[in-house]
Amino acid sequence: MLYFLLFKIIPVFGNVIAFQDYNPFKGMWASDWVGFSNFKRIFEDTEVLRILRNTLFISLMQIIFVFPAPILLAIMLNEVAREKTKRLIQSIIYLPHFFSWVVIVSIATIFLKPEGLINQLLQYFGYDWVSFMTNPHLFVPIVIVELIWKETGWSTIIFLAALASINHELLEAAIVDGANRWKRIWHIIVPSIGSTIAILLILRLGTVLDTGFEQIFLMLNPFNRDIGEVLDTYVYTKGIKQGDFSFSTAVGLFKGVVGLVLVLTANRIIKKVRQ
Repeated sequence: MLYFLLFKIIPVFGNVIAFQDYNPFKGMWASDWVGFSNFKRIFEDTEVLRILRNTLFISLMQIIFVFPAPILLAIMLNEVAREKTKRLIQSIIYLPHFFSWVVIVSIATIFLKPEGLINQLLQYFGYDWVSFMTNPHLFVPIVIVELIWKETGWSTIIFLAALASINHELLEAAIVDGANRWKRIWHIIVPSIGSTIAILLILRLGTVLDTGFEQIFLMLNPFNRDIGEVLDTYVYTKGIKQGDFSFSTAVGLFKGVVGLVLVLTANRIIKKVRQ
């Protein structure tokens, strides 16, 4: 309770500086009030609009490529007959989830640096080396691959639980009727877990402005910042590094309010889906 009071509830009151020209020497309550000027600046600042587009694009790519990955992996794991083999695979694919993003990005950097393994393989097969970490066009694909590697295994848990609830008599009847494995997956397994997929997808859409601060922040550099900076990293840069506390708080509050509206909307949609 003390933790939530100190680090969750009390900091909420700090959002008032979004409506101020905050001066650290005057304090939160003595600083000049400017109303909605900081929020107006959000929609007038082309840099913020560019970063908002970056955030939405990266989030959309995560939904398209990362969201289906655990579904496919869970279906493949469900087809493994030997229980020991299945548990071994699960242990291996769950492991990256427990690595910090510092470890994940460091490993990716080692593999992708000019003298790294990937470039050595490219040169071995006669291709020119590629500057992966400084090429802005490769920023989003690398983000997606890292995220799939780290979280796909762990995310299969909920889908494996949904698959375990499927009536096996339906699958046995399909086998008797001559349905091959693909038809059983497409016509029985996927529809059976369809409600779970729909609910999780709606919840993911509700957090569309969340792209993962740690991963993006660790991967940013002067070469890819124009295409890789997102709202979370922008708030950090503006507030902590540049000291523009009021504007960065306004951007963060704007993101939070939009996220809240999306989550509440998602919850209403889920209730209707369940009914």
